[in-house]
Amino acid sequence: MLGGGGARAAYQVGVLKALVQHYPRNHAIPFSIICGTSAGAINGTAMATHASCFHLGVKKLEWIWQHLDTSRIYHSSIPHVLRHLLAILLKGMQTDLASTDAGSLLDNDPLRHLLNELINFERIDRNIQNGYLKALSIDTSCYNTSHSVSFFQGQDNISNWQRARRSGVRSRLNTEHLMASAAIPLVFPSIKLGKWYYGDGSVHQLAPLSCPIHLGAERIMVINLESPHKHLPKELEYHPKTATVAGHLLDTIFSDTLNSDMERLTRINGTLSLIPEAKRQTAELRHIETLVMKPSEDLSDLAKRYYMDLPFAIRRLLGLIGINSQSESSIVSYLLFEKSFTSALIDLGFRDAQRQMDQLQSFFQFPLR
Repeated sequence: MLGGGGARAAYQVGVLKALVQHYPRNHAIPFSIICGTSAGAINGTAMATHASCFHLGVKKLEWIWQHLDTSRIYHSSIPHVLRHLLAILLKGMQTDLASTDAGSLLDNDPLRHLLNELINFERIDRNIQNGYLKALSIDTSCYNTSHSVSFFQGQDNISNWQRARRSGVRSRLNTEHLMASAAIPLVFPSIKLGKWYYGDGSVHQLAPLSCPIHLGAERIMVINLESPHKHLPKELEYHPKTATVAGHLLDTIFSDTLNSDMERLTRINGTLSLIPEAKRQTAELRHIETLVMKPSEDLSDLAKRYYMDLPFAIRRLLGLIGINSQSESSIVSYLLFEKSFTSALIDLGFRDAQRQMDQLQSFFQFPLR
């Protein structure tokens, strides 16, 4: 399970890189189910297209993130940014009937071109048919219903599901599903799928672990992108600035519901351990083992070191809401799609996973080299 977090998702590649170095060559991926949200959905889909060879999938994913720049994700030149902001301003002066396009701070159309260029969605179905993969899901948020919707492609025995404010829908996955899942509210435009509009999968995600469990998972490895700084209280001399508040909102969207769901899962596992084995089936619950990987360093502080690598137009745009190289805001770490920062994230993920390799070996139950 790969959480969302914009540019922070490069950290997930580092974890996978460490794992693959201890994994037999020319073997399929060690996950039968892949679930992703936002940028994590993009990483997950890329892995699903190479489910038959774990080494090749990770190698290609690492190469992409290490050669990335912001212009491949969203328009960041001065003319493009000014033209986009002017268009948004003009739309704001029009009636809803006259202005039907999605409004957003940034234009991420380059991401669509990048996904179409790099991801062969036909390989997903082929890998499912050949038994290398059981299911792939992409989490989105539906603006029409305020529900979380998991679009999935998987084996024929997996059924759609419907729960309170969340559902799973069998679909033929494509680029637009990824664009929807990665559409950070206000930052990137919403995406129309069918008759409804969708945005970032983290927004209405009340139970992130629900999707892999419905798809049949009994053990879940979660690569979360939450920074440790969230748990350290600070004294504020003044009211928090807009940039700080916006950073807190993004952190909440991408991490808080997952942490709550993990606590709920731990309580359920504890309750099940008190129920005799013969009676557990009547409770319609099962024990789920989890392993959570999180960054050991504050990703916002790490992003500050590479702030000047942001395109000039984006730095000026962020400056309008008080964000600079010293700001106490995590926004930069979500938008800094430059190879200097993403490479640092990959290295951090690699080091963190190496330190926990014994736990990974025990969790996957195969002899790591």
